[in-house]
Parts: sequence; C-alpha cells; structure tokens
Amino acid sequence: MTSAATQAWNDDRVSTENRPPPFEVDAFREEVREFCELNLPRDLAEKARSHSYFSRQDRVRWQRILHAKGWFAAHWPRVHGGADWSSLQRFVLIEELELAGTPWLTHFGISFAGPLIYTYGTQAQKDAFLEGIRNSDTWWCQGFSEPGAGSDLSAVGVRAVRDGERYVVRGQKAWTTMAQWADMMFALVRTSDDGRPHAGLSVLLIDLHDPNVSVRPVATIDGCHHVNDVFFDDVKVPVGNRVGAEGDGWKCAKLIVANERPLVTELGKARRLFAVLRGLDTARMRHRVAQLEVEIETLAALAYATFEHTAGGVTNHVEGSMLKIRGSEVQQAILEAIVDAIGPGTGFPFEPNVITGELSMTLADSEIVSRLLYEHLHSRATSIYGGSNEIQRHIIAKSLLSQ
Repeated sequence: MTSAATQAWNDDRVSTENRPPPFEVDAFREEVREFCELNLPRDLAEKARSHSYFSRQDRVRWQRILHAKGWFAAHWPRVHGGADWSSLQRFVLIEELELAGTPWLTHFGISFAGPLIYTYGTQAQKDAFLEGIRNSDTWWCQGFSEPGAGSDLSAVGVRAVRDGERYVVRGQKAWTTMAQWADMMFALVRTSDDGRPHAGLSVLLIDLHDPNVSVRPVATIDGCHHVNDVFFDDVKVPVGNRVGAEGDGWKCAKLIVANERPLVTELGKARRLFAVLRGLDTARMRHRVAQLEVEIETLAALAYATFEHTAGGVTNHVEGSMLKIRGSEVQQAILEAIVDAIGPGTGFPFEPNVITGELSMTLADSEIVSRLLYEHLHSRATSIYGGSNEIQRHIIAKSLLSQ
C-alpha cells in the first residue's frame, strides 16, 4: 500500500471511529412514547385526553421536563447547548409529542429566535438570550405580519429610525401569536427606503415590557386568545439588539421561514385526530375515512423523504412549501370529517370557555364536542399562518417553472 493510500485509509478509519452511531427511528420513537407515558404530568395528560387548552404555565412546565431530558434544544449545535440532532430526529420527536397530545412546543424561542441569534447574532446577544430560551425563562413572539404586510414580508412598514446608539421604533404588528405572554419579540422592521423593498429591512430584538409597547387581543373564530395587535409608540431599542448588520433582515427572515414551514406539517397531530375520527360512528363515511388515511400516509412519506436528506433543516423552499400545504390541508380535512361525523343534528352549542376550563357544561357529551369544534375552528388558520397556502403554491411554481 502506498503512503498516500495508507494515510487515506487511516483518515477514513479515524473518521469512522468518531462518527456517531446511526439514528434508529423506530427505537427512538419507542423511547419518546415511553418517556411521555412516564413523565407527562397527570393533569397535563388529562388535558391532552380532553382536548383542553394548555396555559403558558402548562407549556413551560412541559418544556422544562423535556429540557431536563436533553431533548428541548437538542437540535441546536453542541457549542450552544444542544446535541447536534439531525432534522430527522427532531421531526420524530415532534411527531411523537403531537401524537401524545403534549403541550405544543412554543417554537418562537427554541426554533426561531434561538437559531437566529446563534447563527447571526453577536456574542453578547448569545450570552444574553440563549440560556433563557433553553430554560423557557424567556417567552418570545414573532413580529413579522402587519396590516399591509402579511405573507409579503418585503412590504413591512414598521419604522426603526437610528438615533445614536438606539433605534426609535414606531408602527404596528398584526396577528402576533402569544404576544400576550411574551417577554421579547424578534421583529422585522424597516431601517431604510433605499434600493429594493426587502433591502431596507433589519431584525431587532424588542423588550415587550417597555411601557411604549401595547398588546391588544384579536378575536378569532375559535373564541380563544391566541393572536394580538402589537403597537410601538417610539419604543427605544439599543443598537446592540439588532441581529446582523443593518439591511440583513431579509436574510434573517428567510432562516426563520425555512424553520417555520415544516413545523406546520403536524403529522403527529393529524394521526391523533384521525384516531378520534376512527372512534366515531363513521360507517357512512368509510370511503372518506380511507381516503384520509391514504393522505396521512402520503404526508408521512413526503415528510420522511424530506427530513432524511436534510442534515440541519429544510433549506429547499419547494420541500418546505409542500410540507406546509399538505400538512395544513390534511389537518383541516380530518377535522371537517370529525364535525360531519358528529352530525348536524346533535344541537350542541360551541362554548369557548369549555376549552380553558372556565365552564363545565352539563349536557351529556357536549364538553368533548365543544372541544373538537374548537380544534376544527382553530385549524382554519393553519393554511394562513406561516405564509398562506396560496403564497406557498406561488413559491413552488416560481421555483419549478423558472428552471
């Protein structure tokens, strides 16, 4: 063997020895199921069983349980407190948590703000914010949409004017999910009007406890408080809270959107809701139920084919958009079938207070029906948030037809 060949063989042997063991999907899936069964607190398990609404405290408690296990931030790089998980392992974890009905992981911090900060932020920002995200000590929300800029983020108009070592922020964000609970917002703002619209955008980390920030609830069809209008009335934000350079907002937004769209796949939730559908009297809907099962398995095949070939996340806009469209549509179709299976003749009222446990209805079976109706009404937003499905189809068409 030549010296060059010997060196190559040695390098390959060392590389193989240092390589982590292959990820076993089925074994990890069973591990997550067992962990949920043993560690999901009884009161949260009961809420999951009855389709009740999880409070901020519920979510924080569960996220801290996952953090203690080493799973909450495991998709982060080790240098930032993670475990270098592949996107596939992260997807399997989320699928199984959704299937078990555990409190929804609040992705604004752990999936969006954290990766944004450790990818483009300064060391001071990493020191100030990453630990609070991992520990669920700091609650984040996303400040992207505005009254005139929903899926078209290049139209963002919230103004941030540089004044020495701070920015003065004025304007309104709309449809801001969980801002009523948030401590911080990563906000896409306009710092310049020069050049193309997206070239004048920047991202600021804004303290929502500032007295010049106002959060007002927006009523939604499901009757619960999820989204808000957020107003900035000359809010002073330190320049040190800008992520990246001025004008890097579009680059930052693309990273967040790439992380966001695959999360709307919600395969585990689709499987859990489908089990509810199968438990109803669906004899008259056999063909429809069978078709939904095919659609779930097709969604699963698409998701696993995508995540098995992406080490760190979905970077292909077409794949992310396809998962977003199909995940939202499948979930809506299942819940529409559930409502049809319950039947128009039940006469049960929809009472949103049932979801939060503030009202216990006395009519037999009315409570679970009301909670399933809540799931149905809430699902209408899945084809809108994260970029509407119409926008996702445009992204797919532009990408494929322009080649």
